[in-house]
Amino acid sequence: MAATSKWPFNKYEMGIPLSKIVNGASLKPRSGAPPKQIVLLLHGYGSSGADMISLAPHWQEALPDALFIAPHAPQRCGMMAAGYQWWGLSGFAPSALAAGAASAAPAIDAFIDRKLTQYGLTEADLALVGFSQGTMMALHVGLRRPRAVASIVGYSGMLTATTEIAHKDFAKPPVLLVHGTADPVVPIAALHLAESELNHLGVQVTTHVSHGVAHSVDPVGLRLGRDFIAGSFKHSS
Repeated sequence: MAATSKWPFNKYEMGIPLSKIVNGASLKPRSGAPPKQIVLLLHGYGSSGADMISLAPHWQEALPDALFIAPHAPQRCGMMAAGYQWWGLSGFAPSALAAGAASAAPAIDAFIDRKLTQYGLTEADLALVGFSQGTMMALHVGLRRPRAVASIVGYSGMLTATTEIAHKDFAKPPVLLVHGTADPVVPIAALHLAESELNHLGVQVTTHVSHGVAHSVDPVGLRLGRDFIAGSFKHSS
């Protein structure tokens, strides 16, 4: 998957209430049976579910009973008319990132609740996957659900502030972070900072550095994400 989303430092915001996620793209279980797991794919800034669902065909064989869902974020992206944003970005200031992720989280939580209820599943049957801004959301939501999801996979992203959960008994699902050394959008240092903070929080985190890879997901990263999710579902079953 090559990233189609950019991450400009703009202050444009559509002002659309973050009330409900718009259904984007999905891929039914390859087995043809009702879903036994859900893989929720969260796209990056200026992208869409139609882009993020491109991961699913690479993972279907290993996850034949999984429903892949790649929703659009609730806000249209001002800089990219065809894209969406989880919140309007204005830079990498930690306080702004934390506030943005917190503002978008309720819509994702509500979407997760609806889907789990719809298919009679639990958090143990759910994996969260994010790219770039979507990684921020996957980590923010996944670490704050009342029950631990099966796993979180984050590509080319960052971890927002965790001060409000640092001294609480919170869900600690296993996390895989993958990042390219040539990423011009989110520096590779973001992976190392996230790994350090997650370790400090007691979260089991695995990382992979993709040498020479820019703001995208390479075949090795795809394989690692697939195997990580498949293993987490087996462990939680």
